Amino acid sequence: MQKNYEFNKVTKFNSINEMLDIAINEAGDKIAFKYKENDEIKEITYKQFQNETIYLGTALHSLGITNTHIAVIGENSYNWITVYLTVLKSNSVIVPVDKELPCSDIINVLNHSDSQVLFYSKKFDKYIDEFSKNLPNIKYFIGFDNKEDNGKILSYQKLLEKGKKLFENGDTSYSSIEKTDTNKLKMLVYTSGTTGMSKGVMLSEHNLVSSVYYGLQVSTVYTTCLSVLPYHHTYEAVSGILVALHHHATICINDNLKSVLKNLQLYKPDYIYLVPAFVEIFYKKIWANAKESGKDKALRIMIKISNALRKVGIDLRKKLFKSVHEAFGGNLIKIVCGGAPIRPELGKFFNDIGLNLINGYGITECSPLVSANRDYFNDCSTVGVVLPCCDIKFENITPEGDGEICVKGDIVMLGYYKNPELTKEVLVDGWFKTGDYGRFNEHRQLIINGRKKNLVVLENGKNVFPEEIENYIMGIPYIQEVVVSGIKNESGAETGLRAEVFLNSDKLKELNITDPKSNLKKDIAEVCKNLPTYKHIGEIIIRDKEFEKTTTNKIKR
Repeated sequence: MQKNYEFNKVTKFNSINEMLDIAINEAGDKIAFKYKENDEIKEITYKQFQNETIYLGTALHSLGITNTHIAVIGENSYNWITVYLTVLKSNSVIVPVDKELPCSDIINVLNHSDSQVLFYSKKFDKYIDEFSKNLPNIKYFIGFDNKEDNGKILSYQKLLEKGKKLFENGDTSYSSIEKTDTNKLKMLVYTSGTTGMSKGVMLSEHNLVSSVYYGLQVSTVYTTCLSVLPYHHTYEAVSGILVALHHHATICINDNLKSVLKNLQLYKPDYIYLVPAFVEIFYKKIWANAKESGKDKALRIMIKISNALRKVGIDLRKKLFKSVHEAFGGNLIKIVCGGAPIRPELGKFFNDIGLNLINGYGITECSPLVSANRDYFNDCSTVGVVLPCCDIKFENITPEGDGEICVKGDIVMLGYYKNPELTKEVLVDGWFKTGDYGRFNEHRQLIINGRKKNLVVLENGKNVFPEEIENYIMGIPYIQEVVVSGIKNESGAETGLRAEVFLNSDKLKELNITDPKSNLKKDIAEVCKNLPTYKHIGEIIIRDKEFEKTTTNKIKR
């Protein structure tokens, strides 16, 4: 039971500066980062990394860049992380910008955020003229790949070299910056919500520190991670990067989403942070490979045998499922999953084969982590145990017992940047209204059933969260995407449920399905048969193209 399972011991710290100092004192010569450069693996120790943040900070200070907003845009890279930590340790504010946004949206974010410096990767060279014309507040554009300076367009490498010389000649301006109040704005993150315009979420240093410190108490990490998810997203920037640095882990930077499996083999990590879409791909790939080699029946039998042995204290999962473990590099212990709900059967499957799939719940406005499952108290139908630094209450409880999840505590944002009206709507007496509906189970693990804005209220008064039914439907192997919504009559009342699906054409061929419509009717009825009648699907629409998505790969509803 949970009460007998204490929280993990974690070293206390009060600032990002202190966090990195602790890492240098305890693990200065340990490898902090590994990444590929021109097909060669580069390794950077914690001490080297700390020095580079000092060089960059010193150079920025020499340009008069202090106590301001500094933006960074680009693919995941070591340079991106160096900028991120340099700014977090200074008296300035970091503004991570989504690299998938169109040029006009990037300009809107940079103007709205009052950014005065932009660090950018080669991909954005083509926009520099456009940026120069439309971003009057930007004093310097600093290109990660620029070889030379050109007016206010600077070379990152030259800047770093300049900072190194200044520091070695006795310039301690960056290190002696008067530190700001940890409850003031430190990170400004623009959300890519599934509806409406993006909002600037204001997070303080205290928010970030609390998310790392209390997050590690609930769910620990190990020695090496493969860092995959986009750095502009708080899930990877805080729960991934900052957590790894405080735990003194080695961060292996994934260079390409298509190379994840190859890089698992190369770096052999023991943990990885993913979103459910990735886990679904891994799950389907394992079964597809097993089927192709005629071993799918054997895999099912081995899982049954393994589970029976575990009941009597014999755990042979590493041996019995060796080929699957080797496909993940051979050392993987834990997959941390967040960003969207995950099907419980995936959690069971990965646990059955000896990989801990830990499901959590986060939202940018909560820095981002609210709850996570624990390694020895794990139930993938829940999002786990709430962090010890926050309280949860439920409002507007439905007849079915679900309420809107409201969060209060050290991880809750300061508000939305330059948007006091919206801040007042979602922050009431310190309680943040998440817009997610759920409840606690008998072990006080949090269950999330859906988003308030997606709720379907049927004319008979029944409340249906589409996400619950979508979870069941996603179990059908040839369905790639699904959105469940209400069917409305002429008067606008919702009389039943509709499923709109996008199918996987390769899977249809493989399963020899020639009449998808009739198969869908039968298969959707089958997966929903144990649900109450009002949750059954009355209408099916087959799409000819994928749903439009946000830059974090969530369907725009």
